[in-house]
Amino acid sequence: MEIQELIEKVNEVLANEFEVEVGDITSDANIKKTLQLDSLSLVDMVALIEETFGVSIKGVEVANILTFGSLYEFIYGRMQK
Repeated sequence: MEIQELIEKVNEVLANEFEVEVGDITSDANIKKTLQLDSLSLVDMVALIEETFGVSIKGVEVANILTFGSLYEFIYGRMQK
C-alpha cells in the first residue's frame, strides 16, 4: 500500500468511526482534539487502527503519536516491516 492510499484509508476509517468530516483530518492536526478523544475513545481508536491495518501499537508509542501525520508515518513504517 502506498503512503497516499494509506492516508486516505486512515482518514476514511477515523472520520466514519468518530463522526468527523474527512476534511478536518490533516497531517498537522492534533488527533485528540480533532476526533474529540477521551482516554476510553483513544483506546477504541488504537484498537480500530490495529484491526484495520494489522499493526500493533503499544501504550508508550501512543503517547508519541500526537498528529495525524505521525500516525500515518507510524502505521506506514510498521506495514513496511
